[in-house]
Amino acid sequence: MSTLLPDELLLTLNEQVPCRELQIRQLATLLHPCIPSPPTLVVHGLEATGKSLLVGQTLGALEISHAIVRSPECITTRHLLERALAACKEVVSQDGGDEANGILSGRCETVSILAVRLKYLLAGRGKFVLVFDGVDHQREPPPTLLSAIARLGEIIPNLTVVLIVTFPRNGSLHTAGVPYIHFPPYNRSESVAILSRSPPSIFPSSGHQSPTASPESPSADDEADSAWLWSRFCAAVWDSLAKGAARDIPSFESVCRRLWRPFVQPIRDGTYGTRDFSKLLVRHKTLFQSENVLLENIVPLAAPETSAGGLKRCHELPYYSKFILFAAYLASYNPARQDQVFFMKMSEKKRRKKGGGTAVGRVSKHRKIQRKLLGPQAFVLERMLAMFHAILPHQIVPTADIMTEIATLASLRLLVRTSGAADPLEAQTKWRVNIGWDYVQQLART
Repeated sequence: MSTLLPDELLLTLNEQVPCRELQIRQLATLLHPCIPSPPTLVVHGLEATGKSLLVGQTLGALEISHAIVRSPECITTRHLLERALAACKEVVSQDGGDEANGILSGRCETVSILAVRLKYLLAGRGKFVLVFDGVDHQREPPPTLLSAIARLGEIIPNLTVVLIVTFPRNGSLHTAGVPYIHFPPYNRSESVAILSRSPPSIFPSSGHQSPTASPESPSADDEADSAWLWSRFCAAVWDSLAKGAARDIPSFESVCRRLWRPFVQPIRDGTYGTRDFSKLLVRHKTLFQSENVLLENIVPLAAPETSAGGLKRCHELPYYSKFILFAAYLASYNPARQDQVFFMKMSEKKRRKKGGGTAVGRVSKHRKIQRKLLGPQAFVLERMLAMFHAILPHQIVPTADIMTEIATLASLRLLVRTSGAADPLEAQTKWRVNIGWDYVQQLART
């Protein structure tokens, strides 16, 4: 789309609002002072996509008289209309117009009164643009507010109304021929490019050099290394966290700034160089797996309790609950055909060959995958209880207390029911353990 703006002005706007070249050309063409503009223009898109910033910068670059009213800051509709009139009066007085007199003073409770006073205020002047920013978030608006504001440009010839909304509803303006300019969300490459414009330094002060750099190396090398590492770091954060939970620029930048210092700490300690991004990514893979960084908290989150071995501390469970959990783990990760081999309390006679020695089964030609890597499998409750009695060091009479402890483990999500039986404690109800080997190993030590 061609535009009447000079190339220098387009480059300036692209620097101020990057990745919005198409929207800049559309706004500059529709609002240029040398050509007629539409009475109403709708700018729509999700939050934090540069709508308000680009509209204000474009109007300032075109040197058009304009007033911007932020609707979320207005409590009532009357407050919105009076603020719009006051903003227009202020712009007209700054441009050398006559001071507002009696007809422009007093209340402005309806859009009709606003139209009369704006028509008197803007009579004999050039093009004027009135911007309602976030008008769809106005508190308790009347049902005809948007359609009435959209018709102000039809009543006043030299007025153009720009409505900045998040999502335009079909038929809300009750008029045809209104141009729409859409601001799509930033994709991965655009988000990384915007954040790469201001990379933070790896080192806390500009005078500090990297431990691997020579004393004669200039600080420009550190800036280049910071920019190189920051762009790749932002791409990794987008792929792991921001892609699904922080897609807008402020949230994306906030997540990157929080993770940056822990990520580059090994470089500041001298463990890795400034270009060892792959090694840093492998070392700090837990940073990109935790979702705590996505939560805004006033009180910092407490560090998870760990044992001396570095594992997460397990639950404090009763004596029999631990053995129930052990039996559930064994039932989930051991095939049922091996239950007689491991859990029967009787000796099994070995078959002997005719030539002596013990019979040995054939070695499988196919490599078997460990059961631990296949995940927990479902088992019936009757099988788990049989294993529970087999691994207990002493005999116990089955009572309702055992079933109560199973229900408690299920409420803690340590056991998960996989079948939809009416009674969860039936003998043929299928369950699955919800813990791993590290947890079982730590629980066995307590």
